[in-house]
Amino acid sequence: MDLRYDDDHERFRTEVQTFLSAHWPPPDRGDDTDRKAQERAFRLKAIEAGYLARSIPRRYGGSEQPADVLEAAIIREEFAKAWAPGDVAGLGPSLLVPTLLEKGAEWQKQRFVQPTIMGDIMWCQGYSEPNAGSDLANVQTRARLMGDEWVINGQKIWTSVAWLADYMFCLCRTEPEASKHAGISYLLIDMKQPGVDVRRLKAINGASHFCEVFLDDVRTPADWIVGERGQGWDVSRATLKHERNMIGGATQTLTYWDRLMRLAERTQKDGRRALDDPRVRDRLAVIEGYVRAQEFSAYRQLSKAAKGEKAGIVQSMNKINGTNTGHLIVKLALDLLGDEGLLEPEAFDPVTSPDVNTAWVARYMQTLGAAIAGGTSNIQRSVIAERGLGLPRDRERDQSRQARRPSQERRS
Repeated sequence: MDLRYDDDHERFRTEVQTFLSAHWPPPDRGDDTDRKAQERAFRLKAIEAGYLARSIPRRYGGSEQPADVLEAAIIREEFAKAWAPGDVAGLGPSLLVPTLLEKGAEWQKQRFVQPTIMGDIMWCQGYSEPNAGSDLANVQTRARLMGDEWVINGQKIWTSVAWLADYMFCLCRTEPEASKHAGISYLLIDMKQPGVDVRRLKAINGASHFCEVFLDDVRTPADWIVGERGQGWDVSRATLKHERNMIGGATQTLTYWDRLMRLAERTQKDGRRALDDPRVRDRLAVIEGYVRAQEFSAYRQLSKAAKGEKAGIVQSMNKINGTNTGHLIVKLALDLLGDEGLLEPEAFDPVTSPDVNTAWVARYMQTLGAAIAGGTSNIQRSVIAERGLGLPRDRERDQSRQARRPSQERRS
């Protein structure tokens, strides 16, 4: 197996490096306001050069480049090395935009795609509910079509940054008599509408990243539906596909691995570098095995995509391995930091100060949450077992769902 890039792609890598050397970082980083303006200006140049928003047509604000997953991988690698701003992060650009491009109406693409990829508007995801987390098809939030509006009632939970979001993409039950997979629609909601009540939840690390959202007779226009009525389950599959690809990629794991190695080089343990301690080296060797497994599994997924093939269960495998490997990396980092690993995380500039020690505490908490994001790890294992390996369905899980259903139906 030859995993090297060909000469054309290596020339492309040189072009990307030259662009980054010329445009990032700016000579004066300035304050937060200046930084945001500088990042926006850089992204516009990168889009014009064809390095960002590559899959998005120019009429929606993208660079409309031919699909080339190897070029895309090189861009991610080089931008990460330079700590340059990539595509705007967040649920809107990463999840909603590709879903709209695949399933949305033309007016929805015209209205929402460009301001989303430029960070002008922010989205939150209305999927999970108190009784519909991993069993997403069990959503109970109802939407009734009344005239030219949907009227929505229900509750969402674990909704990231809902208090900052301008809009929500939301799964609602619109066909109560249909089977649970067939009765769902994918609606867009203005978070400033009357009846939207956002309450922040306090996490174990003291942050309040997640929210619960109550929807009480919230109205949204009838045409703010993505896809057909009752086809929201299929639309949501498109969204989750992009979420799992985002979580399962190896770029973040490799970045954390490099930071861990630098931490082991500069940290003292028993009067010498932690990197020279045999016990630390043993743990590093084990972790690197998992890191390289994920890296080359990601290359496998990348190779299939380059050929226009589906990755199948490799996607779920990469998601689980990325979650587990990330946890191993940050656990060793906290052990190396000792008492300093108990300090509250502090803000840091990833360009000028990428190795602030207390940032590892925040990363540790993030790896715990990654086991839930994009489909919990136990659900992904079931997908691998049943769809990939052909094993029988989990009877205990099915019986547990069946036992819960009547009480849920009475409550709804």
